[in-house]
Amino acid sequence: MCSSYIDRLSYAVKGLLPGLLWLLAGTFVQAQDRIYQEANRPQLHFTPRAHWMNDPNGLVYLNGRYHLFYQYYPKAIDWGPMHWGHAISKDLIHWQQQPIALYPDRLGYIFSGSAVYDKNNTSGLGSKAHPPMIAIFTHHDPRKEKAGKTDVETQSIAYSLDEGKTWKKYAGNPVIANPGVRDFRDPKVFWYAPQHKWVMVVAASDRVRLYTSKNLTAWTEISQFGLGRGSHASVWECPDLFPLKAGKSTKWVLTVSEGNGGPNKGSGIQYFVGDFDGTAFVSKQTDTRWLEYGPDDYAGNSWNNTAGRRLYIGWMTNLMYAGQVPATTWRGQLTIPRKFELVKLKGRYFLCQQPIAAFEKQIRKKIGGGKISGMQAGMVSLQYEDNGYPLKISIRQKHQAASFELTFSSAAGDSLKLGFDRAKNGYYIDRQGAGNMDFAHGMGRLIWAPKITAAPCSLNILVDRNCIEVFADRGLSVMTALFFPKTPFNQVRLSKPEDSERKTAISMEAYLLRRIWANSK
Repeated sequence: MCSSYIDRLSYAVKGLLPGLLWLLAGTFVQAQDRIYQEANRPQLHFTPRAHWMNDPNGLVYLNGRYHLFYQYYPKAIDWGPMHWGHAISKDLIHWQQQPIALYPDRLGYIFSGSAVYDKNNTSGLGSKAHPPMIAIFTHHDPRKEKAGKTDVETQSIAYSLDEGKTWKKYAGNPVIANPGVRDFRDPKVFWYAPQHKWVMVVAASDRVRLYTSKNLTAWTEISQFGLGRGSHASVWECPDLFPLKAGKSTKWVLTVSEGNGGPNKGSGIQYFVGDFDGTAFVSKQTDTRWLEYGPDDYAGNSWNNTAGRRLYIGWMTNLMYAGQVPATTWRGQLTIPRKFELVKLKGRYFLCQQPIAAFEKQIRKKIGGGKISGMQAGMVSLQYEDNGYPLKISIRQKHQAASFELTFSSAAGDSLKLGFDRAKNGYYIDRQGAGNMDFAHGMGRLIWAPKITAAPCSLNILVDRNCIEVFADRGLSVMTALFFPKTPFNQVRLSKPEDSERKTAISMEAYLLRRIWANSK
């Protein structure tokens, strides 16, 4: 792109104007609040003020601030030439949106990637007094793509000496040339302390390639993983590689996104548990394991530099309909931030996830609850304020797992169902009656997640204006799903069918949560 002087001048001007606009926007907080009251605008989940957003990028923690970069097109609510948008947070709940960080240039669009804090200035791009923040991203060349060439994607870097406020691209880009693979993107970089080096894992069609570097500018390929392993219904994307403790053992987890072939059709994220010695990732896992079973969590990644905690966020959509979901001034949102843990069950390792603990501070008030006991059918129903506040629901069972159904409904007649089917030993979401669900084929399909343990059901559920996130059984079974009701839900009903075989008790507690945006209560 921008091969002519006019094009370069045009992008320079574009680089100045958005920053000025963001500064002006900061003086109109009330106007921003009105924007965030749009129909179906989530109140608990990150969305850009306007225009298109997809993959989270450049997740890094530095000096009390979590940095969130993301794929962004600042001209429309549809996908276009990719930039890196930017937001910061002190608690991963309340976000301050920043000027655009990275713009397309002569090497192409700015696709997904990661960011690190080069505290020892190994790159030489900063100084001891001012170590750089380094962004590592994919350059996607639309000219080569149009010409049908293979070497469309390369890996490049940019650096910031003011903690992400301003950025300069490295003069020697790209730092990794295309190895002859059409789909070669989404580098995740981390510091491997035992060998004092940087490691990069990058998606390369049907596998990931691993590279190493001492300075972030000169890279050497060291290994590959994935050929013939897991699901390969489509190319792999957005890899992540990180250590987690399981008891006294430390294992490594590799996650990769796949645009098709997910557990409930369309997109999904699979993971592999194994070991990493600084050169090769090795896993004995033979089955395909999914990060979650809902259809609307894709291209997720974790934060760097978080002192042993592994914190995750994903793009809440499915590639089957990402560009078709109902939209007004914006399109695209992220999951809530989650904490990863690893547990070992019957000789196998499973990834667990839960909302970060800080969300408990968002509880505004308890709106009620109830219990159904014994073998007889029963029901608990709650009304709550019809104003779009996010909702937290806790479901707990005693004795044994038994079937139940939770129904959310609105004054307009829309409904969303969530439940557990004991006969099928699985959790489900039924969103076919949840408003405008006709914009894409398959939106009404029943969504299933397996119950991994035999323990009684326990669920932590978050419901926003247009989405639900379900964390069942300590986060072993997770489902994320979008929906688009005509009016916000204002009633929730828990019901248990008659169950003559098992005596159990099931309870529900419901809480309203505060909105995350400025001046929202």
